[in-house]
Amino acid sequence: MTRQEAEKEMEYYRKIFSVVRLLGEEDMKALEKGRLTGTVSDCCQCYKFWKKDILCENCISLKVWKEKTERTKLEFQGDDIYQVISRYVEIDGKPYVMELVKKMYEDSLLDADGRRKLAGKLSGYNDELYKDAMTGAYNRRYFEDELKGRTDLAGVAMIDMDDFKLCNDTCGHNAGDIALETMVKVIRKFIRKTDVLVRYGGDEFLLLMYDVTEEVFDEKLHQIQKQISEAAVPGYSNLHLSVSIGGLVSANEPLDRAVDRADQLMYQAKSSKNMVVTEMSPLPGNQNSEGIHTRLRSQILLVDDSEINRELLSAMLENEFDILEAENGEQCMEMLSQYGTGISLVLLDIVMPKMNGFEVLSAMNRKHLINDIPVIMISSEDSQNTIRRAYELGVSDYINRPFDARIVYRRVYNTIKLYAKQRRLTRLISDQNYEKEKNNKMMVSILSHIVEFRNGESGQHVLHINILTERLLERLVEKTGKYNLTAADRSLITTASSLHDIGKIGIDDKILNKPGKLTKEEFEIMKTHTLIGADMLESMGIYQNEKLIKIACQICRWHHERYDGRGYPDGLKGEEIPIAAQVVSLADVYDALSSERVYKKAFSHEKTMEMILAGECGQFNPLLLECLKDIQDELREDLKKTTLA
Repeated sequence: MTRQEAEKEMEYYRKIFSVVRLLGEEDMKALEKGRLTGTVSDCCQCYKFWKKDILCENCISLKVWKEKTERTKLEFQGDDIYQVISRYVEIDGKPYVMELVKKMYEDSLLDADGRRKLAGKLSGYNDELYKDAMTGAYNRRYFEDELKGRTDLAGVAMIDMDDFKLCNDTCGHNAGDIALETMVKVIRKFIRKTDVLVRYGGDEFLLLMYDVTEEVFDEKLHQIQKQISEAAVPGYSNLHLSVSIGGLVSANEPLDRAVDRADQLMYQAKSSKNMVVTEMSPLPGNQNSEGIHTRLRSQILLVDDSEINRELLSAMLENEFDILEAENGEQCMEMLSQYGTGISLVLLDIVMPKMNGFEVLSAMNRKHLINDIPVIMISSEDSQNTIRRAYELGVSDYINRPFDARIVYRRVYNTIKLYAKQRRLTRLISDQNYEKEKNNKMMVSILSHIVEFRNGESGQHVLHINILTERLLERLVEKTGKYNLTAADRSLITTASSLHDIGKIGIDDKILNKPGKLTKEEFEIMKTHTLIGADMLESMGIYQNEKLIKIACQICRWHHERYDGRGYPDGLKGEEIPIAAQVVSLADVYDALSSERVYKKAFSHEKTMEMILAGECGQFNPLLLECLKDIQDELREDLKKTTLA
């Protein structure tokens, strides 16, 4: 259109809209610059109109300028709602954005309650779209949609929980979830509201701290790493957290590139575990052709208040090892906090100012460092009580002064080699156990699915029972220690739950898959599947005394017993019923009600809970019913995922 046509059109719009304006190329450049620098542009009238001094998160005018389209949005200011329309136009051959703003009054839109509901819905939708439901951090989609192309000045860190897979495998997924929640809570204590935390992967988090110096960013990351390693995981006192962090301060480069660089630094940190590696404080060692640090020599920390002793030890070892030095226990702990398992060995004196050797060992035990970093005590003290105390506190070896260089070198070398081998064996055994457990569960699942297939069920029943059993057990041990269930016990019960209906293999197909109600005689036959299953397992010969088989027998025989004694086959009552059978019994009833069968349609989750809690399906342990109520929301989501899968 021509300028005259544009003015005429805008004059008409001014009768309807509060703001009508044209933004040209210079205006758009100013807006773009404002977004890059984080400052409000003076030329942008909308900031004065909204009476705010911060940039819009969703500037549709910039998007319209780039896309050459038209967009509309609602802007919320207190109790008021404004409609904003941005249109791309060309006037006399030059590009512009025509921006129209209008307040939407109550009588033409919504009442106050309606506005609150609308604002709440829009906010809730945004949270659902961009927030991780478990931790409350932003999700990967938010990074992809809103962040990855930005070039702000920001500290960029990748934070990865160490041994997360091992935590899930040994303690259960609930423990893993609580560990992640604990980690996120610690991180939030050390960042500002303007900083951004993104759950980038399963146990990987991206932290963005805007307008921060390298020194402050480095300090923050070390604080986060230290506090996470000291944090307690609620309900899991034996679970100790640690993280590997890689970070840098980025400017004038797309964020996704900075994230890749931070990710490389994080993997360097992970090679030593529980460490922070930044461009400002890199991992000691050499660089390969790609610029990645690789540790070629083990690193030893000498802790002695005598400079002469440190020089002697350093001279004995420096040809084969990288040497760090501390002149007292406090310095030692600071360096352990900084380098973590990047230190391969500590040579520790006993008598020192500020903090002696025994106090250092006690602190290393409290922080669980002694499990990963070996200590050799060096001292002229050779009394039996002193040596015994040192070994009780976890030292790997004890060397008396005066030193023999060859003996010192050989003991240091052997200890480092032994610990490195121990770590490799631990990883190997962990991987082997995982594969063995996976194969065992797979074989049990195949066997149980054969029964399911014969029973005409959906193929999801065993999976649902596993999920229900695992979740109920996890919540049960959080609520009470009454049943003394270890993580290994819970894993065995969950695995054995797959076999709860194996006795149905001995039931006639006509009864097993009858679409209507069973007759009294048919029901009596059906009830015998509990005894058939138990008999099958009890006749396993050499395996009958295995714990898995014993638990599976309990579940097969008694998963239809009821807490009030009205179940079958033995009429057991209350705590006479093994806890494994009680848990699987409740899981079985929940899934039977909420799933479709040949004789019934599926009930909704709400109806299923109502029927169970009302006692329509028999009586259950009140404590287990509380557990079921506690976990019902996450249970519903877990089961929904299996259905979609």
